[in-house]
Amino acid sequence: MSAASGLLSNYQHVIGSLKLVTGGAGVYDVEVDGEVLYSKHATGRHAKDGEILELFTAAYGEGIRRFGT
Repeated sequence: MSAASGLLSNYQHVIGSLKLVTGGAGVYDVEVDGEVLYSKHATGRHAKDGEILELFTAAYGEGIRRFGT
């Protein structure tokens, strides 16, 4: 599951905007509502499967029900 689809399928009801910002040499950032959630440039690696969803849940999802539950 891609970062965007994981976030949107679980939290589409609370995310105002989602950006995947690409740069040179495969660098990218994931921004949610204007806040950088994950940066490949900062970490020097691709996100692991489910990592971005876990980061969102830890930062914003505590107490927020996942979509459809």
